[in-house]
Amino acid sequence: MKKLLMSTLAVLAIVVSISAQSFSLGIKAGAIGTKIDGQDFQTGYNLSYQGGAFAEVDLLGKIGIQPELLFSQTSSKTVSGPTNGTTLASGLNANTAFTLSYLSIPVLLRYNFAKLFTLNLGPQYGILLNKNTNLQTNGKNAFKSGDLSGVVGLQVHLSSLRVYGRYVFGLNNVSDVANSSSWKNQQLELGVGIKVL
Repeated sequence: MKKLLMSTLAVLAIVVSISAQSFSLGIKAGAIGTKIDGQDFQTGYNLSYQGGAFAEVDLLGKIGIQPELLFSQTSSKTVSGPTNGTTLASGLNANTAFTLSYLSIPVLLRYNFAKLFTLNLGPQYGILLNKNTNLQTNGKNAFKSGDLSGVVGLQVHLSSLRVYGRYVFGLNNVSDVANSSSWKNQQLELGVGIKVL
């Protein structure tokens, strides 16, 4: 699945760069509120961060694409176990804080609907970089190595400065634990980017 996705993205990037009307590169960083939806995890968002690079490719008038390569983290905590219990029914350690690191690759449609504003919409694939093994009592991995999400956001252009806000919602179950409930990542992102080329 990963090889197919990466090959598709590479071909798309080549085709787009050939037909692009304008092309720019930049760097970005931001704060993100993250949580994992599922009965084994506490509700509410936890503060994390992200940073990386982006490209802006204008194709037809107001329409273009914005591929990105980001390092991001998801922080969460499991719920407290049953009375005097240290393990949840899913096999996760109760009341345990953890952080997952992802290499996130969003490929977003850009729609410049006003002079200063751009709507971003599209898919994002996340590659899990650290398989957290202290979360389960048996030391096995709790999370799948990949995460497919949807992204919707708004970006403000101020010369070379970009200010953005986004909502990222998980589309697939990231649980790698047998007989667990469905777990899905969610993120609220707020950050800035600078066009450097």
